[in-house]
Amino acid sequence: MYLPLDKAEMVLKLLLEGNSVSSTERITDVHHGTILKLLVLAGDKCERIMAEKVRNVTVRDVETDEVWAFIGKKQKRVRPGDDPNLGDYYTFVAIERHSKLVLNIAMGKRDQGTTDAFIEGVRQATARGYLQITTDGFAPYRTAIPNTLGDRCDFAQLIKVYRAAPEGERRYSPAEVQSVEVVPVMGRPDPGRICTSIVERSNLSVRMGTRRFTRLTNAFSKKWENHWAAVVLWFTFYNFCRVHKSLRVTPAMEAGIADHVWTIGELLSA
Repeated sequence: MYLPLDKAEMVLKLLLEGNSVSSTERITDVHHGTILKLLVLAGDKCERIMAEKVRNVTVRDVETDEVWAFIGKKQKRVRPGDDPNLGDYYTFVAIERHSKLVLNIAMGKRDQGTTDAFIEGVRQATARGYLQITTDGFAPYRTAIPNTLGDRCDFAQLIKVYRAAPEGERRYSPAEVQSVEVVPVMGRPDPGRICTSIVERSNLSVRMGTRRFTRLTNAFSKKWENHWAAVVLWFTFYNFCRVHKSLRVTPAMEAGIADHVWTIGELLSA
């Protein structure tokens, strides 16, 4: 990396505050190609940090959800012969309800294979204690969680039924929730702890802090590598650098895997 460290930190801070690559280029006078190379470099480092630091964490309640985005074009516009990395992609997120620590992320198609790999990552990230896990109504969880975490968790699904939009109306905001159904799947989950509100709130943080997830713009990712780098950079920043307002410390500090608020420079030099 030829950029001075302070310049590199400024570039990453702008990207993490919801700026696009083009706006970051205009503000910092750093070429967009250099910005993308720096993003991939930072993403590689952050991936290693998450793998090394978020291990054997003691947890009580885990919530999971998936965040939609697309690379290059939406799935309905993908044609035979196109790059297989184009189309819809989902970021699977597991978060501990009390410490707000993101335990594991996975990115891929919304299918059984990605779900299995994601839940295996949750097992590696958590200590061998009993926990309760809550997911949405996505069917592959019913296979992945019993197979991977069946020996140490209670499992329930919180299924939201959305009201259909009036005929002919185009919808740009979240649909209205018509009803919520709680479905115990495995073990004896505590009804008072069945919740997905924390992970759903983190979805908003992702869309506010990562321009690639902003709807109805042209700032979407064009390459898989850049999208994954932006995702893992954001969640590592969220865990180690971003002070949570309700906790007044970072999630990593609350979980006991860090003793201070990290800087962007520490992410780059770790």
